[in-house]
Amino acid sequence: MEHVVKILSVKNVTHNVKRFRLSKPAGFIFEPGHATDVSINKPGWEQELRPFTFTSLNEWDQLEFTIKIYSDHSGVTNELNKLVPGDELIIRDVWGAISYRGEGYFIAGGAGITPFIAILRQLYKDGIINGNQLFFSNKTSSDIILHEELDQILGSAAHYILTREDNPKYIKGYLNKEFILKNISDFQKQFYVCGPDQMVQDITMALSESGATSEQVVFEK
Repeated sequence: MEHVVKILSVKNVTHNVKRFRLSKPAGFIFEPGHATDVSINKPGWEQELRPFTFTSLNEWDQLEFTIKIYSDHSGVTNELNKLVPGDELIIRDVWGAISYRGEGYFIAGGAGITPFIAILRQLYKDGIINGNQLFFSNKTSSDIILHEELDQILGSAAHYILTREDNPKYIKGYLNKEFILKNISDFQKQFYVCGPDQMVQDITMALSESGATSEQVVFEK
């Protein structure tokens, strides 16, 4: 089923990430971590579908997407970057492989944080965030999406890794097997992994080799 939704507000989150707040269809529900296929309600763009994760909570009276903009080519996100309040998107049925199964480690690379935002927001609101940790990798500190809110939600359990910036406030390195073995000791917990395909593949393999079962590792398929 398709729903035409109106853009209510657009806000910059980082230098290349925007938050879109949208009208919410009556009775529309989703699970934190889930997504929908989105297109722009403009001639020539209606069938250009892209998957985006909801970063709002069900109880909100608006929908929210937090989207990384790729302005170096003329694709959907570049077109999204031109939209203003009053413009419209088309959303479809909800789907997704990432949902909360219990406390554990959230491992994200770049825009791969987006499926975790609603999950972490919900856990924080419900008062059950303790016991979860976040390892969030970005190129530089300016790329960290919702840095302040993640700090508020997780406190010292939010760990930031930078690949291209030396900064004493952050970990310098890469999310790989070496990092996993150095920073994670309990492989009986749940693992939630989202990011670039190669990162997800490497992390999933590292977790498997470290004793985590396939049932413990949640990632977008």
